[in-house]
Amino acid sequence: MKFLSAISAAPDTDDAVTEVLRSFQAQGNAGADVAFVFLTAHHTLEADRLVEKLWLELDPQCMVGCSGDGVLGGDMEIERQPGLAVMVGQLSGVRFHPFHIADDLDWRHMLTDEAELAERVGYGPLTRGIVGFGDPFTTPAGQLLTALDAACPNAPLVGGMASSGRQPGENILIRNDQVLERGFVGVSISGPVAVQAVVSQGCRPIGKPLVVTKAKENIIEQLGGRPAMEMLREIVNSLGPQDEKLLSSGLFIGRAISEYRDTFGRGDFLVRNVIGVDEQTGAIAAADFIRVGQTVQFHVRDAATAGEDLAAMLEAQKGNPAAGSLLFSCNGRGTRLFNTSGHDIGQAKKAMPQTPVAGFFAAGEFGPVGGKNFIHGHTASFAMFR
Repeated sequence: MKFLSAISAAPDTDDAVTEVLRSFQAQGNAGADVAFVFLTAHHTLEADRLVEKLWLELDPQCMVGCSGDGVLGGDMEIERQPGLAVMVGQLSGVRFHPFHIADDLDWRHMLTDEAELAERVGYGPLTRGIVGFGDPFTTPAGQLLTALDAACPNAPLVGGMASSGRQPGENILIRNDQVLERGFVGVSISGPVAVQAVVSQGCRPIGKPLVVTKAKENIIEQLGGRPAMEMLREIVNSLGPQDEKLLSSGLFIGRAISEYRDTFGRGDFLVRNVIGVDEQTGAIAAADFIRVGQTVQFHVRDAATAGEDLAAMLEAQKGNPAAGSLLFSCNGRGTRLFNTSGHDIGQAKKAMPQTPVAGFFAAGEFGPVGGKNFIHGHTASFAMFR
């Protein structure tokens, strides 16, 4: 098993492709079974030619990718300027099944028929994971993730939403030698390979875990038998000056994925935004459905917390570095969050200096938490191959 990654900041599309191919030659590329391709909006008008040249020159079994607000590869991140990042892999005996879910009729079939979705994705007993990319204007992400959990158990989905476009038709998706504008593309990976998902949500808990005692849909009315706002105010009043300052950047709430724990730690919560409070009723609105009996905990996030969380998640990789890794960072991270460029890929290279990495800045990142697939915001989501 061998992976290589390459990145180019050349503004001319032909020059960028040539630079990437030369980089692979210099690294001793001897062919590719799979290729992952990520490009910025600066190259989308020439995407057909870019994809055709990479497809012919790399000659992989399959190739998937998308356009993004920025790209990551090698040891650098390129934001808001021309960028092309590619990762290739040789994986003997591994089967790659590329797929595309396109229009409304296609979605109706895929979301209502588990067997048909599993067949389209290429899911089987030896499937180890799925890497996928969606156009946010034409992909019902929430429904898709629920359907994949049912149709393809034990196959984590890692990837993200294309982010180069601000309106329909401006994003592109790549499936083999095709350039597409709608739907969802991906590849299922089966055989003698481990695909590990690592998701850093970049948050730190405050206060203590609390049980929801009254709720309706996304409205939390009571926590521990008391009005939710009353419990939140009590937590805020107990914070130190530094944590209290973080509240100005936003408040988050995590719901425990599993209730069958005596203690909860990093990775046990699915973190979502607190989107509103009602001072009159004492209720809190979350960007998620909450039910009575669930355990929740409030969280805060800033650059230091996000960096600390990512470093902690990657610490476990040091003893067993991956052969290759895809990285999907929120387009709200990068220099929009950190005061230096290349933060997330730098952390990855620090923990796994020999592991090739490539990816893009996404408008929503896919990654499992507690064994279920979710779409996140402000996260760094990895697919690691061993």
